[in-house]
Amino acid sequence: MSKLRVGLIGAGNIAGTHMGAYKHNPNAEVVAVCDIDIDKCNAFADRNNIPKRFASVAEMLANVELDAADVCVWNCAHAECAIAALNAGLDVMCEKPMAMNAAEAEAMLDAAKKNGKLLMLGFVTRFSTEARIAKDFIDQGYFGDIYYSKATYMRRNGNPGGWFADKDRSGGGPIIDIGVHPLDLTRYLMGNPEPVSVFAVTSDLLHDDRAKLKTSVGWHPDGADPKKDKCTVESNAVGIIRYANGASTLLEASYALNCEPKGERSLYGTKGGICLDGMKIYSEMNGFMTDVQLKDLSTYCENKEMFQAEIDHFVDCCQNKTECMSPAADGVVIMKILDALYESAKTGKSVDIK
Repeated sequence: MSKLRVGLIGAGNIAGTHMGAYKHNPNAEVVAVCDIDIDKCNAFADRNNIPKRFASVAEMLANVELDAADVCVWNCAHAECAIAALNAGLDVMCEKPMAMNAAEAEAMLDAAKKNGKLLMLGFVTRFSTEARIAKDFIDQGYFGDIYYSKATYMRRNGNPGGWFADKDRSGGGPIIDIGVHPLDLTRYLMGNPEPVSVFAVTSDLLHDDRAKLKTSVGWHPDGADPKKDKCTVESNAVGIIRYANGASTLLEASYALNCEPKGERSLYGTKGGICLDGMKIYSEMNGFMTDVQLKDLSTYCENKEMFQAEIDHFVDCCQNKTECMSPAADGVVIMKILDALYESAKTGKSVDIK
């Protein structure tokens, strides 16, 4: 089988992560890259020995024979770039979040259906060893009916600045950026229940306070300065998502909060519960409550790094028509939830999802 010819759309930080995974997949080859910053694009291409480089998606699609495209640009350009690649007859991998809103996400899904091509979403935590083990237990019925989950991603001083802090380019702050990861994963492990309503509260009270700190954030995109860049997104958010089957999820996401930084993905069922952060199971045995610590996880499913597992799966889906673990339809539903969370926070009222 010939190698999958991939074009990278975007040459920023996440593109570098994807590039590393493609290098370790013997069945794929990144043959072209494009970015609106041509200097960055050329430097990226030189570092990674990519022969073709362009300043626009249109140029790349018109001048290189490709099988697939990988969208790694600002959120505001996800829909435009993905739809262009799908209309060019390519299978597409698109980083999370799917788009700026549900309307854009639905247009992307329509383009995939119209062209008969794959549109896979970058919900990378689905491919983690912890998620695969949890799903194994869930599929075997160990937790019974799962009716509640916690989706938490809390940073104490973690606003990346740059485009992440600019709502016009990002679509929002920690809800759409980091909160989307545990939100998607918990819903996926719960069996993708249909969301019916949300209630959310957001705040932006600590942006100025954090800008005055002598310490800096741990990570920011190329060229960003979190202390100087404008910030038009929320710094903290909490929301409750209610599903049609009666289940619910508590979402907590923050860029700036006076707290112990933490992430938590926990699911609770009628027979037991599991916290993926620590891989601990809470259940009963012989009439007693028990805590079970899972051991020796490194031997499960090759313990493959999650970005590598994600890219390997995308390549497999493109070449072998394997059923996609992270389909575009799931991304549309998540975007509807995100839209509703922001609308609820804006209005102060519960928002129904249709």
